[in-house]
Amino acid sequence: MSANANAVTRQRVDGATIVCLQGEVDLSWSQQVRRAVLDAFADGVPVGVDLAGVGYIDSSGIAALVEGLQLGRARGQRFALVAPSDAVRAVLELARLDRVFTIVDSAAAVGAAT
Repeated sequence: MSANANAVTRQRVDGATIVCLQGEVDLSWSQQVRRAVLDAFADGVPVGVDLAGVGYIDSSGIAALVEGLQLGRARGQRFALVAPSDAVRAVLELARLDRVFTIVDSAAAVGAAT
C-alpha cells in the first residue's frame, strides 16, 4: 500500500468513539494516528480503534496504541482494539500484547461493556 492509502476517521457507535484506521501504520504516519487516538478520549466515552483496514503496523504504531491504553486506564475509560487485521493480530500476538489489550470483533462491542 502507498502512503496515500492511509486514512483516519472518527465516528460514534453505540456510545463509544471509534477511530477507524486504513493503510500502513509506520513511523511516517504513527504520530497522526497517536494524535487521533488520544484526541478520541476528549468525549469521556469508551474508545475503540478499528484496525480491520490496517495492512501493516510497526513498533511506532503499536506505541501509539499503548499510549491509548494507558490514557484510557488513567481516565477510567474503556479502550479496545476492534477487529484487527491478520497482519496486526500477528504483531500483537508476537509481542504478547493480545493479552494486554481488550480486543473485540465489532465497534458496537466497545461501548457494550460499560
